[in-house]
Amino acid sequence: MDFLTELEAKINLVNGALQKYFVKQENYQASIYNAMEYSLFSGGKRIRPVLCLSCAELFGNGEEAMPFACALEMVHTYSLIHDDLPCMDDDDLRRGKPTNHIVYGEGMAVLAGDALLNLAAETVLSHAQLPPALTLEAMKAIFVSSGTEGMIGGQVIDLESEGKPIDAVTLMAMHVHKTGALMIAAAKAGALVGGAGREDVLNMENFARYVGVAFQIKDDILDVESTTDVLGKPIGSDSANEKTTFVSLYGLAQSKKMLEDYTQKAIELLDCYGEKADFLRELSLFLLRRDR
Repeated sequence: MDFLTELEAKINLVNGALQKYFVKQENYQASIYNAMEYSLFSGGKRIRPVLCLSCAELFGNGEEAMPFACALEMVHTYSLIHDDLPCMDDDDLRRGKPTNHIVYGEGMAVLAGDALLNLAAETVLSHAQLPPALTLEAMKAIFVSSGTEGMIGGQVIDLESEGKPIDAVTLMAMHVHKTGALMIAAAKAGALVGGAGREDVLNMENFARYVGVAFQIKDDILDVESTTDVLGKPIGSDSANEKTTFVSLYGLAQSKKMLEDYTQKAIELLDCYGEKADFLRELSLFLLRRDR
């Protein structure tokens, strides 16, 4: 099976599981389910759940990782809903569609994000079929990485940095937390579920840390080079919001060089796994070459 076929198969598995775990209710709260469904099934790339499943497969059986993979996608989707709000990045377009608050209003969008975060925890607690201690360790990896010392912490730096220049150390800290933390959580949770030892878990965390930085550099490049039609969201928003990015700090040429370097560093960490890690190698290169 070639990489793109395998990637599509994994995405379809994730989408099928999300449909299974997300159960709409026709009750007084029906509107919140509609808002949650709108963003959760709006056509995301599913990179984090695919990464989680693939790391689990590298060390064992990926099937047991599905609840954790879907929880990661729910957390990621909630973060996007909140990130688009007028009090945050104030974006009107996401994945080629109007953002959640444009369709359902700001209050419902806030609640939809909150509900997806809760659903992520409910999904693991209801569907994980692992020993309790291992379930809790993998679950902790996800929710610590999405909290104040992870994704939310990166968003804090982002908010406080708007409208003023920041240095390279602060920029890296922001994105290792805001973008990289969930990537690291995906790799760590997947490796744990797959039965990896401590050294391998740490290695996969480092792999995902490089992938996460590369992912953000690519996002910054696309914000300059892509189009709204291709990207599915407004381009030039970083500049409009007066944000320091890898491109604004290092320039386009140097940012592209950094993208290549971080991707190569990630791939080198897979050398010890031989052909078993081929999908993860190809995934790293796919993210480097993506156009959205």
